[in-house]
Amino acid sequence: MSERTTDIVYVRTDERLGRFEVRPVDPFTDAELLHGWVTHPKAAYWLMQGASLPDVEREYMAIAAAGNHDAFIGLHEGGPAFLTERYNPAEVELKGLYDAEPGDIGMHFLVAPVDGARQLHGFTRAVLTTVMELLFDDPSVRRVVVEPDVRNTAVHALNEAVGFRIVEKLAKPEKDAYLSICTRELFRAAQGASHERH
Repeated sequence: MSERTTDIVYVRTDERLGRFEVRPVDPFTDAELLHGWVTHPKAAYWLMQGASLPDVEREYMAIAAAGNHDAFIGLHEGGPAFLTERYNPAEVELKGLYDAEPGDIGMHFLVAPVDGARQLHGFTRAVLTTVMELLFDDPSVRRVVVEPDVRNTAVHALNEAVGFRIVEKLAKPEKDAYLSICTRELFRAAQGASHERH
């Protein structure tokens, strides 16, 4: 599959890990790639373990058609490396479950499965930082809102490292989740603290 570089909507260069780019998901040409990612055992919290290829295609066609939800593929040094979704949390995922504010944006992210030999130290944090930078690149965004499964301890630690604060525990139909929020100021402060440690 040829990379459609004209579709790149965001670029970030990580001082340690190099170039990250983000482009919209194409539900047709990306479905096979995404199917491998979302059904992988390491993607259990994505809640698509039993999905078929047509299921994945339908899911991302629905997202592409929605006015309040977008999906993007992230590239690292030109190769597909992660998936992220951006949504209006007052209408998708968290409708009626929290006190939405103007400027809120919801987010999911999934790092592509890799074998241990290709695991780069700090890669997942660099992906999350890229996703957060993408979201805050929109000046209307004030807060990023997430609802990870309470059992997903790895992502809670990662979220905290980039500035998220847990607000409350929510009972959703598919899981118990920690509603967590990161303001632009908390994110910038976490980025500053990270640079001081290096």
